[in-house]
Amino acid sequence: MKTQEQWIINGTLLTQDQKRRALKANLQLINGHIVAITKRLPRRSGRTTIIDASGLTILPGFVQAHVHLCQTLFRNQADDMELLDWLSKRIWVMEGAHTPATLRASARLGIHELLSSGTTCILDMGTVRHTDAIFTAVKESGIRANVGKCLMDNPKTNPPYLCESTNSAIQEALSLFEHWNGAENDRIRASFAPRFVISCTDQLLREVADLAKAQNALIHTHASENRKEIEFVKKLVGTENVEYLHKIGMTSPRLVLAHCIWLNKKEKLILKKTGTHTVHCPSSNMKLASGFMPAQELRSMGINVALGADGAPCNNNLDMFREMRLAALIHKPSGGPKTLRAQEVLDMATRDGAKALSWFDDIGSIEVGKKADLIALDLQKPSNTVPAGSETNSEMLASSVVYSAQSSDVKWAMVDGTVVAQNGKVLAIPAKQLMRDVRQAQLAIRKTIDYDSSTDIGQRGEITRSSAAKAD
Repeated sequence: MKTQEQWIINGTLLTQDQKRRALKANLQLINGHIVAITKRLPRRSGRTTIIDASGLTILPGFVQAHVHLCQTLFRNQADDMELLDWLSKRIWVMEGAHTPATLRASARLGIHELLSSGTTCILDMGTVRHTDAIFTAVKESGIRANVGKCLMDNPKTNPPYLCESTNSAIQEALSLFEHWNGAENDRIRASFAPRFVISCTDQLLREVADLAKAQNALIHTHASENRKEIEFVKKLVGTENVEYLHKIGMTSPRLVLAHCIWLNKKEKLILKKTGTHTVHCPSSNMKLASGFMPAQELRSMGINVALGADGAPCNNNLDMFREMRLAALIHKPSGGPKTLRAQEVLDMATRDGAKALSWFDDIGSIEVGKKADLIALDLQKPSNTVPAGSETNSEMLASSVVYSAQSSDVKWAMVDGTVVAQNGKVLAIPAKQLMRDVRQAQLAIRKTIDYDSSTDIGQRGEITRSSAAKAD
């Protein structure tokens, strides 16, 4: 392979390294890796690509540790409902209608928003069928992602159009893992993604725990998001979510739990003892009226807390800037103004997300030896100006990023040293064609779902799937 040399010069680096340094320096990249952070300038030659970052702040790309690309197509179609109704009356119905083509359109729509707003790495929970379409969209787009096929095998709690046998669910998940894990120079990884305890049999969850251990793979699931969910789990297994997952051998540094709002003291201690990761999804938790994750308490206990937007229908955005600002604000009225300071939240969006995904050796900070997953922000705009004389003050820069920056401030994003988004455009996903595909996909799904068009669906809260078999 030919050596590819790149330089990013004249920028301000918000490194997110162990010391959280901010400095004026240049980056030398070789084959997508950071090989030098230096004051010297490159020698100009035709073989070296130079990106001038004058006036820009360079930081590691954001890592979202809980996303549902399969749901992006359903944005603004499942509003003002609580979790279990939201799932059973809307989301599962629409997920069950997916074909490979509609799923690919949904994934591309989500990836476009993510990359253009500075998220360069995600942990995604697919749906039950056609997960190959998500992996393919990830491959084509250039985003870094760990994707898991959603596992739902309990015939007593799942709709028939999304329920599989335990064996077929496990076998397909394993097949996807064998095909995709480590693909594209390890830009793509695969995980095991049981939806939540309610959707899964004890047999499946135990097999997943064993498989993940044998494959050294992540497990990605939901836990303790909603009070009704917890009551349901207690009826099914006789204990709380995290206690049950610990009992069956699933808790470990390979487990990533989304939400974790309603935890008892014993469960928090289990998370700490086992090194299990958690994901704060503030917009989703507020919109579904689920509650507030005790993020500051978990962090103070040494439990890793990452950030995620969740799915577009319960947010309704995938914008990390909105999640960071909200995470930094919503806990202050109860915990005080220093609760989740800007630097802590920026850590959650970069370093801690990379740790949750077992990718911290490669991404999450700007350091020699790591991969060049980077974003460039313009923080010298009327709406977001770093105070004069503070251009290399890391605390000021973190505050600027978390409290006042917007996705429109992202000038470019790169993954593995390749620019994948620039000025709001994702290079591999032309917006006009994308929106044509999205409209066609939404209409195709709509045709498979019956509802009373004379009634406001949002208020009626009812939707029925008429032809699940046709969509499969």
